[in-house]
Amino acid sequence: MPRSDEVRYGVIGCGMMGQEHLRNLVALPGATVTALADPHPESIGECIATLGSEATLPDVYTDHQSLLAAGSCDAVVVATPNMTHAPCGSWVGTVRMVAIREHRFPFLTKVGDWNRFNRNTGGTLVEKCCHFFDLMNHIMQSTPRRVFASGAQDVNHLDESYDGETPDILDNAFVIVDYDDGARASLDLCMFAEASEHAEELTVVGDAGKVEAFLPSSVVRIGRRDEGPAGVRTESVHDERIAYEGFHHGASYLEHVDFLAAIRAGRPAAIGPLEGLASVAIGVAAQRSIEGGRVVALDEVVSPL
Repeated sequence: MPRSDEVRYGVIGCGMMGQEHLRNLVALPGATVTALADPHPESIGECIATLGSEATLPDVYTDHQSLLAAGSCDAVVVATPNMTHAPCGSWVGTVRMVAIREHRFPFLTKVGDWNRFNRNTGGTLVEKCCHFFDLMNHIMQSTPRRVFASGAQDVNHLDESYDGETPDILDNAFVIVDYDDGARASLDLCMFAEASEHAEELTVVGDAGKVEAFLPSSVVRIGRRDEGPAGVRTESVHDERIAYEGFHHGASYLEHVDFLAAIRAGRPAAIGPLEGLASVAIGVAAQRSIEGGRVVALDEVVSPL
């Protein structure tokens, strides 16, 4: 690294999410964006504009191989379309159930509308919900073993056409995940639910208590079984470290903070490739479950985790 306090970042994929990661990096002390890679000049231009006129212009490449071969980065952020990727507290006691609800707006428009088709994304439950499955696994601290799901495309994108094709992505689903230790988690997804006070809700229940979290209000409710309803307390949560809230209420920024700290300390990131693989595997199993109307074992999708 050029200086002990500087980490050089490359961003591969400069579309909507690449630009979102850039905004996080601009706000992150010690992070310098030195390289961009994207075949679309318009996306590169938007990223450079995001960096601002005072920033040192990064090196620009049309493909990721050239960026990696240049050796000018200490870390890279991969924000390309899905189909290009391959080439919570002890006070609840033992966690037994996790429930996540996301009721939100439809998929946004992205470069080339790649996110409209299952062949590019792996399906809705892979494309966007793998992040929720990763959160489930992180909370459970157990191995997911089987998945059952029900879902459909009932409302969104049915009147759209791309080269004569109608999008085929799910817009609503229920997913249940069973874990090795007998615990279970569920996802309730609806992508035509703009009329919702809370776009996301998370509930964790253990043998000693329960916690609920809500976005965008950033409200958390905490209760213990031995105190009953009268003991439930409500807190408004904000992490003072967040310098840029962005699309994800500061979560992406904190991920970058932790990732940068791992680089500097020479230790693995908190969430690594295996955790990412497990979350995607749950999404793939859920898509298969819907297609086949059956329970799908994780071993069918990926080697034993």
